[in-house]
Amino acid sequence: MKLLITGGSGFTARNLTEHLKDKHTILSPNSKELDLLNVNVVHDYLEKHFPDHIIHTATYDAAPKHSTKDPTKTLEYNLRMFYNLEKCKPWYTDLITLGSGAEYGRENWKPKMKESYFGEFIPTDQYGFSKYIINKHVHNHNHIVNLRLFAVFGKYEDYRVRFISNACCRAIMDLPIIINQNAYYDFMDISDLAKIVEWFIDNYSEEKSINVCTGISHDLHTIAKKVVEISGKNVDIIIRKEGMGNEYSGDNTLLCNKIRGLTFKNIDTSIKDLYDWYVVNKHTIDKESLWNPIKA
Repeated sequence: MKLLITGGSGFTARNLTEHLKDKHTILSPNSKELDLLNVNVVHDYLEKHFPDHIIHTATYDAAPKHSTKDPTKTLEYNLRMFYNLEKCKPWYTDLITLGSGAEYGRENWKPKMKESYFGEFIPTDQYGFSKYIINKHVHNHNHIVNLRLFAVFGKYEDYRVRFISNACCRAIMDLPIIINQNAYYDFMDISDLAKIVEWFIDNYSEEKSINVCTGISHDLHTIAKKVVEISGKNVDIIIRKEGMGNEYSGDNTLLCNKIRGLTFKNIDTSIKDLYDWYVVNKHTIDKESLWNPIKA
């Protein structure tokens, strides 16, 4: 099949492309090659290439401290990208859009949130609100599925702000690992997401919005200690704020019932593989740009 993966230069798109390229024809343009904010450009691109599936990974998120993006445009741009794709339905078959646990409203996160928890609260931040609106739309269209992601991690992610990568790079550079506040997260290896996306490419889902997570939560301090052990370094772990933040995790019962026999990569193996990847790619780590982690 021919797949269009949006956000071609991003963390998720790069990993999905690597996973799927041997089985499918992949189109993975970056924002310069395909301006998703321009509906005429989107129309012409889809009419020319006519993909079987679109995997929409592109997103506009101005939250990271180093970002040069305009935070006031987050809602508009995320919605415009999605609706420009959705509008061009005659020129593709199905659309898989990647949502976020931010749809539930960050202030109201609770452990193991079920799909039915969606709609109990309206997110107050622009990013979460954009994903909320998109999910509302998805429920009315048979050709779209929303895969609601939580804390996906792996190679190519922004090590300046993503916690596990940040911790690995700090340990490699003999810097202390910083935790703003400890909290539990449902971390999932990007390779597991790739397997799940592949299943939804090959299978029809009656459910339109599905939590994609492992069902197992780990707190940041424990993750940091795993990184230190793997590194063999004597680096400190600093927790800046006492207490625990809201847990960020979902109930994956629906996902596991749908994909029988689904298994997830062991967190220790995932962290070691990622740490080893950063060791090999140490030359790409800018020590001066290691920001304090603000995202898991």
